Amino acid sequence: MKTNEALTQMEEKTRHHEVSADRLNVHSIETFGTHDGPGIRMVIFTQGCQFKCLYCANPDTIALEGGYWLDVEELVKRAVSQKPYFGKKGGVTVSGGEPLLHRKALKTLFSRLHEEGINTALDSNGRLIDQQTKDLLAETDTLLLDVKHINDDWHHKLTGKSNHNTLKVADYRESTGKPMWLRYVLVPGWSDQEEYLHELGQRFKDFSTIQKIEIQPYHKMGMHKWAALGMKYELEGVEPPSQDLLNKTVAIFKQYFREVKVN
Repeated sequence: MKTNEALTQMEEKTRHHEVSADRLNVHSIETFGTHDGPGIRMVIFTQGCQFKCLYCANPDTIALEGGYWLDVEELVKRAVSQKPYFGKKGGVTVSGGEPLLHRKALKTLFSRLHEEGINTALDSNGRLIDQQTKDLLAETDTLLLDVKHINDDWHHKLTGKSNHNTLKVADYRESTGKPMWLRYVLVPGWSDQEEYLHELGQRFKDFSTIQKIEIQPYHKMGMHKWAALGMKYELEGVEPPSQDLLNKTVAIFKQYFREVKVN
């Protein structure tokens, strides 16, 4: 457990990320993304995350330090140059890390993208819910909300944090009537318990804004990054879900959601 001094230092660093409204701390940028929102997209991955998911495929995005700073206008310029490839559905998605740490700059970015006629999507774990988050969500065409686990104890085991704010973000998004997708990482032995899959479905079955739920099968592709960073990988020995488990999870979710997709 972190000391109070360490926690204070982390909070100060987090606040630093909220200050700038015209620059964004970027980890990397992907072009022609097809798995992070509607259509073909430019995907901006931000630096820094308050969760520490045991299965994180990009642990180098967790630290608040790192990345490189880009002006919002530079990002808009890059998006405009790719606009011909977006088509009717595509646009820009911001992922992470956790993009809500940069919500002030992202509000500026998304507003500018809308001025250029470019669709916006936000891939978030929902860790933060305040007025700045709400302002950003107002400029977000599609929210991709990562629900790591519906049970708070298991959520703590997987991420080190509570799921309370994630669920509050979901409730707030529903109240606005704006589109939302859910994303769920299926980890054998960790997030595959049938009773909790049903509980998740029950929690969201009456939401009118949820267009689909995306199941993301656990994989091991990030293990080498943990080793390179000198970090212990806690899920060593856990195998990706079998086709039978995927089929069972899809069948459960189809009882509650209009569309279920396996990424």
